[in-house]
Amino acid sequence: MQKREQAKLGGSTGGSAPPPAKRGRPFGSGSNNAAAAAAAAAAAAAADSAAPSTLLGPSLQVHSAFAEQNNKRIVLALQSGLKSELTWALNTLTLLSFKEKDEVRKDATPLAKIPGLLDALLQVIDDWRDIALPRVLVKAPRVRLLGANLAVTGFGLEYEALNSNESVPNLSTGSGAANRESSVRKSTTKSRPAGLWFEEDGLFNLDEEGRIEKQQFAVAASNIVRNFSFMPDNEVIMGQHRHCLETLFQCLADYVTEDEELVTNALETIVNIGPLIDLRIFSSSKPSFIKMTEKRAVQALMGVLGSAVKAWHCAAAELIGRLIINPDNEPFLLPSASQIYKRLVDILSQPATDAQAAAIGALYNLSEINMDCRLKLASERWAIDRLLKVIKMPHPVPEVCRKAATILENLVSEPQNKPLLLVHENAFAEMLFGDPRYSDIFARILYELTSRPSNKMASARGIWGM
Repeated sequence: MQKREQAKLGGSTGGSAPPPAKRGRPFGSGSNNAAAAAAAAAAAAAADSAAPSTLLGPSLQVHSAFAEQNNKRIVLALQSGLKSELTWALNTLTLLSFKEKDEVRKDATPLAKIPGLLDALLQVIDDWRDIALPRVLVKAPRVRLLGANLAVTGFGLEYEALNSNESVPNLSTGSGAANRESSVRKSTTKSRPAGLWFEEDGLFNLDEEGRIEKQQFAVAASNIVRNFSFMPDNEVIMGQHRHCLETLFQCLADYVTEDEELVTNALETIVNIGPLIDLRIFSSSKPSFIKMTEKRAVQALMGVLGSAVKAWHCAAAELIGRLIINPDNEPFLLPSASQIYKRLVDILSQPATDAQAAAIGALYNLSEINMDCRLKLASERWAIDRLLKVIKMPHPVPEVCRKAATILENLVSEPQNKPLLLVHENAFAEMLFGDPRYSDIFARILYELTSRPSNKMASARGIWGM
């Protein structure tokens, strides 16, 4: 009996360790992180220490040919708009597209190769975005004249109202000019419902319950698209899909009013396919579904980078570092270089090490573009101090510290930056004799700071007054 209870306990906890976290999810982006952490801690504490490490918890095995046999049915279910069909299709795609980092039970299916699937998923997100405006931004409802002389029009909640044994209730709770106009139009004493079905919002029965369902479907679809972006076979397809990029960047642009999880999924998807994104696609001849331009895409990214949600800062900084790798994106990102430097330097002051690593990576790529980028970065307040702080702490990842030192070496290569860097000469000397892993970089930095200018530079100063 005791062994049976131990077996039940081990099976319910799923092994001696909690399941690995979802890949790419910034820390603190979900609403249930505290509950999940508490549950994982409780499971780890209650698990049997002798339980085998091969127990990976319960799973649902899916046949490898399931997607191929049901690809048309899945796409048609997404396009149908029916609640039951959408639920089945989204649940199926979530199961087929998701794969844990260290999971060996099944292979994820490259579903983006199924014809029409990506467009069908994006349409689910667009359907929610069409009605996602908050109530304060929607024009006030007015009395609808459809079927004014009829007791039944076929819209709204009439079925429930007319099937009740009681008289038709008056559901209108508002007041004002609309209600006064409604009372004037009543020429008889015959009572008729004046509720949701006589307002514009009730034309397609978009009540609060329907809005919540649409929002849940959109979040589920965005999560599936995010899972697609982790598969190497899908990166090129998604990076060259204009509708996909337009929908994702539009979600970033509306981060103030949009669902937080939907924005997080969109941001992580763009980060995953970032090296393959060419912003010129928004002005290409490919068919457009949303009015998105290169400038609006950069503005959306800058908005997320400066948002109040700190979990987005890491992904936004990493996205800038990946976009700038493509030289074709430089004309669209460099006009906002001053704002980018300021935000990235601010992120360096955050205690989160992953955010610091993302900011260092972005600054590393930006500092290698041209002289103007290096001059602007060096003139940014606290930039040099915080780069040195990352090295002195030190950051737990040695490669991040080496990139920070390389950024300082790139800055000192410009003569105009030497006065700004000479202030930190003692700190450079300490780093030279401190950590041997970066001593070669700081040796070159000190050499550049203390060496005399060449004759060529001296003649240029004499001629041009530099």
